[in-house]
Amino acid sequence: MIVGVLRKVDGIFTRAGLRTKAVFAVLLFPFFFVSCSEKPKVEESSKPVGEPVAIQSPLGLPPVPIPADNPPTAETIALGRRLYYDKQLSGDDTVACSHCHNPDLYFTDGRPVSLGVGGKSGTRNAPTVLNAAYQPVQFWDGRATSLEDQAGGPIQNPVEMNQSHDVMVAKIGKMKDYQSAFDKAFGKGPITVHKVEKAIASFERTLLSGNSPFDRYQYGGDKTAMSESAIRGLAIFRDKTKGNCVTCHTIQDNFALFSDGKFHNLGVGIDADGNLKDQGRYDETHLDADRGAFRTPTLRDVAKTGPYMHDGSLKTLKDVVDFYVGGGTSNPYRDKDIKELKLKGEERADLVAFLESLTGDLPSNSGPPGP
Repeated sequence: MIVGVLRKVDGIFTRAGLRTKAVFAVLLFPFFFVSCSEKPKVEESSKPVGEPVAIQSPLGLPPVPIPADNPPTAETIALGRRLYYDKQLSGDDTVACSHCHNPDLYFTDGRPVSLGVGGKSGTRNAPTVLNAAYQPVQFWDGRATSLEDQAGGPIQNPVEMNQSHDVMVAKIGKMKDYQSAFDKAFGKGPITVHKVEKAIASFERTLLSGNSPFDRYQYGGDKTAMSESAIRGLAIFRDKTKGNCVTCHTIQDNFALFSDGKFHNLGVGIDADGNLKDQGRYDETHLDADRGAFRTPTLRDVAKTGPYMHDGSLKTLKDVVDFYVGGGTSNPYRDKDIKELKLKGEERADLVAFLESLTGDLPSNSGPPGP
């Protein structure tokens, strides 16, 4: 590497009429000595210092995955809750995380696509934060590998909250009681963006929704919890020759996430010329197979989180079922498992009834914190 740099810079010096390599090598040597010997500065520890607390999963959900460097504590969860609802994390003090992920709307915003600072319009639908703790990656295109990684993205996105991390950290550092709250959560030290991300992520891991009629029927042994129509819909949902929904919206023996965590092209967002308006996962991987592919969303609480698809183009669950019955929209990258379904009108209604049975209990202590 050093030789390559010497050759490159030697060419520059030669063109400038300076041909003495020895002089340049003497000048360059201290730079390489420092670069190779000094270790990069490591940020002061951002691991929580309090006693870890257990996050209780409701009926139908597995234990919550917890990263080793961010065990939830009462202090980080409380701090994350405060940050989640704080509009001052945005550049103009108008947008909080809850702006697009509102607890009154099952942690969505009810819009086809979200609006950020100054009413700027995004390009994708806001997915629910409920049960996001179980997703292997975050965002429709999977560009964030954890809740921590996801938490910082919207803050500096110019269309969403439009505030640089440095400005945000300096701003909240001047606000009442924030410094002491961070000290209690992470120990004495400066407020950093990593601490902000970890606190918000810890709060979001408590946003679990289960114990739905389906859960009580399937895992709780209550065979009266679901209507007859919903029970028929569950059979269609699982039948490989009928709905075949479980291929992507998975159900396990002891729990159900209703998502395989993978990316699929359904043909959503095709323009009049047959072109994909949003490349989806492809923008992250640059693999042709990922063109127009988006992460499988959970179906939990789906009756409360419309409109649907990554662009919010389908208004109702009936629209969604009809879309799948039609086999999605044909395009060169459509997933091989997306095929036309043969479902009668009553069967489609039963499938919608089943999807409505997936509405669970909202978590307690998840709204805006008190004064």
